[in-house]
Amino acid sequence: MGRMMGGGLEATIMNHYRFLNHDEVQFDFIVQEDSDHIPSKEILDAGGRIYTVPSYKNLPNYIKTCKRLFTEIRPDIVHSNMNALSVFPLRAAKEAGIPVRIAHSHSTDNPNELIKTTAKALLRPFSKMYPTHLAACGTLSAEWLFGKAAMRSGGIHYIHNAIDLQRFVFNQDKRHALRSALGISENQFLIGQIGRFSTQKNQSFSIDIMQRLIQIDPNAMLVFLGIGDTMEDIKKKVAKLGLQPHIRFMGLRNDANAWYSAFDALLFPSLYEGLPLTVIEAQAAGLPIVTSDHVTEEAFINKQLITSVSLQSNPTVWAQTLVDTRTTSNRTTADHIAVLQDAGYEIRDSAHDLQQWYRQISPRPKA
Repeated sequence: MGRMMGGGLEATIMNHYRFLNHDEVQFDFIVQEDSDHIPSKEILDAGGRIYTVPSYKNLPNYIKTCKRLFTEIRPDIVHSNMNALSVFPLRAAKEAGIPVRIAHSHSTDNPNELIKTTAKALLRPFSKMYPTHLAACGTLSAEWLFGKAAMRSGGIHYIHNAIDLQRFVFNQDKRHALRSALGISENQFLIGQIGRFSTQKNQSFSIDIMQRLIQIDPNAMLVFLGIGDTMEDIKKKVAKLGLQPHIRFMGLRNDANAWYSAFDALLFPSLYEGLPLTVIEAQAAGLPIVTSDHVTEEAFINKQLITSVSLQSNPTVWAQTLVDTRTTSNRTTADHIAVLQDAGYEIRDSAHDLQQWYRQISPRPKA
C-alpha cells in the first residue's frame, strides 16, 4: 500500500482480505509511515502483519527499506496497489528476488493536477518493466497505466471493486436513526459525499453547488464523510461563505454503509477515477447518484440511478440536477443487489476469484 487514509482503494483491499481463506492466502501489509488510518486491529486479528516504510517522497530510503523488507520476509507474491508509483516497490521486489510481482492499476489521472499528472506520465512507460503480472479494477484504469497493447494481449487480470452487497441494502431504521442524530427531518433533502478530502474528489466544487442548491431548497443539507489533506481548506471555505448550517463534516466513519440509507442523493464530482467503490456502494443501496462526466461508465451498473453532469457545467446546473433526482428515487421496491451481483460485484465471489488467481500464479507447488 501507499499512504493509507481510509479511502476507496484501501477499502477494496480490506474487503477482499476479509473474505480470503487465511489458511490458504495471508497478507503482509507494507504501508507508508505517514498513513492516517491503518486498520491495524483487524489485520492483526486475521493473522496479517504490518510493516511501515518511509514515504516514497524520500525515494532512495523508500526503495532501500522495501528491498530489505522483501529480503527478510520472503513473500511468494508482492502485490502493489500504488498505480504508477508501483514501479518503485516492484523494482525493490525484483532486486530482492521475489518471483511474482503484481502491478495493480486502480485509477487514472487528470490534466488539471499538473504536477501529479506529469509525474505519472513519466512513470507510465516503466509500468510493465518490473511486474510479472498486471491487474486492474476496470478497462479504463488498465488502459491508462498499461496501454492498449497489454489489453489486447489478454494479460490483465481484472479484480472488481467488490463489496459485501447485503451490508448496503436500504434500511429505513438506520435512515431514521442517523437523520434524527443530525436533527434532519425526513422531508429535508440530505446529500452525501463520501471520500478522502483531496483535489481529485473536488469537494471545493461541492461547496459551490451547495451555495446554489440552498437558493432552490433552503433546507437542503450536505454531509461529508472522510478525512484528508484538503479538509481544513474546505472547512474555511464553508465558513467564509456562511454555509455552516447546511454542511456537516463527519470525519472517517466505520458505519458508511448505513449513511447511504440516510442520504437522498450522492454527490460525486470527481476530476478523475478508476472505478470508484463509493459509486458501487451507493447503487447497492438504491441511492440516486449525480456524478461527473469524468467517471468511467464501467461503474454505472444500475444506470437508472445515475445522472452524469459535465464538469464544465456551472454549479446551478448541478444543483438543479440534484433536486431532480428526488422525483426518481426508488429505494425500497427495486432489487438493486441482484443487478450488482450479476455484474460480479459480490465480494465473496470476487475474493474467491482472487484467491484462485494467487494460487495459480504462486511459485509454491500446487497441492
